[in-house]
Amino acid sequence: MENMYEELAELLEVDEVKDNEILSEFECWDSLTVLSIIAWASENYGKTLLAKDVNGVKTVGGLVALLK
Repeated sequence: MENMYEELAELLEVDEVKDNEILSEFECWDSLTVLSIIAWASENYGKTLLAKDVNGVKTVGGLVALLK
């Protein structure tokens, strides 16, 4: 699980992420980041996410919950 947070931090271009952080407040948060997260989830966790799924969550913790 720790590795997931490290990978998300890399995708979000920060040193670390916490569950309560708001996704839209990350400087790099845009449609390309959403697509990167969708591809990452598929490749690394075998999860098929849609853009509406990712955009429907507000926090890092919500995003992690989609991957469980």
